[in-house]
Amino acid sequence: MSAAASPPDTASPSEAASAGSSASAATGAARASATTATTTTTASQDPKAEPPGQFTLALAGDVNFSGRTATLLAADPATALREAATQLSPADLTMVNLESAITTRGVPAPKEFHFRAPATALDALASGGVDLVTMANNHAVDYGDQGLADTLAAVKDSPIPVLGIGANAAQAYAPWTGTVNGIQVAILAASQVHDWTTATHTATATKPGIASAFSPQLITAVKAAKARADVVIVYLHWGIEYQTCPSGEQRSLADALAKAGATAVVGTHVHVLQGAGWRSDGSYVAYGLGNYFWWKSFGNQQDDNGVLTLTFDAKSVISARFLPTHLDDRGVPQVATGAQRDRIAAEWARDRQCAGLAATPPS
Repeated sequence: MSAAASPPDTASPSEAASAGSSASAATGAARASATTATTTTTASQDPKAEPPGQFTLALAGDVNFSGRTATLLAADPATALREAATQLSPADLTMVNLESAITTRGVPAPKEFHFRAPATALDALASGGVDLVTMANNHAVDYGDQGLADTLAAVKDSPIPVLGIGANAAQAYAPWTGTVNGIQVAILAASQVHDWTTATHTATATKPGIASAFSPQLITAVKAAKARADVVIVYLHWGIEYQTCPSGEQRSLADALAKAGATAVVGTHVHVLQGAGWRSDGSYVAYGLGNYFWWKSFGNQQDDNGVLTLTFDAKSVISARFLPTHLDDRGVPQVATGAQRDRIAAEWARDRQCAGLAATPPS
């Protein structure tokens, strides 16, 4: 597909604006009904424009509140993601990855980069149209045991459910569950990043931490979720940084999760867009969604990102729409237009090819 072409799964700015103006009180129903964030939660969503038996899930990539984005959070948590909310809010459910510890204390972990934010980060996400957050990533424990304890305390009081982290494995691997427009949905999160976090702070029966994709507990949890839900979605932190094509490890995990019953598998971590589309077995995979609301720019593809909106019925993903966005100098995603939109759309289509995925569902 040429750079000037508009892929069928790519939304135009006018479509995005129209969708944003139609957001209703249904957005936020998940967070309003949330109980303890790291345990299974049940919610009933009010349907939007989707017909009975269908729902939409908007997915964006990595978010943190460090550097330039910390300034936006400090100014006002209620407005930090105000511009992004028009991109995120129209769907029945919206989910992102919070790439950060939630603490103002602790000792930096033995690694190069450290991210943390106060508990108001969760308020900012809720105000920005986010309904669910994963913290199963390599920065959730950047400030050691004290930071983890503070994070878990913040998660307990979060206005929206936080997945993939907990006081023990039962909490970390627990899905969010809800009934959305008549469809039973389960969403889980885990990390497949080889680093200090998974090596030292993978949750166990007696130890707090994150959910690890290296543990057989993830596949077990997906199978259990599929036994109770129509649709199972897994949000992962995975891949090799800066690589637009998925690694063999990503592909193998996508295979295992699809066989275990995952309807869709999505992820982040590599800081650039990776391929997304349908597998031949009908499951949907989006390998990498990029840096969505980010602390720093590097003047390259790391500033390209977008919002992927999937439409589900009770069995599968029936359509996918990608809205190309690009980070401005504040770290805020802006809807791409003109040549920039065409370039990101072409990048999205090109990445799908090396991932071996299809642009349309199998017949």
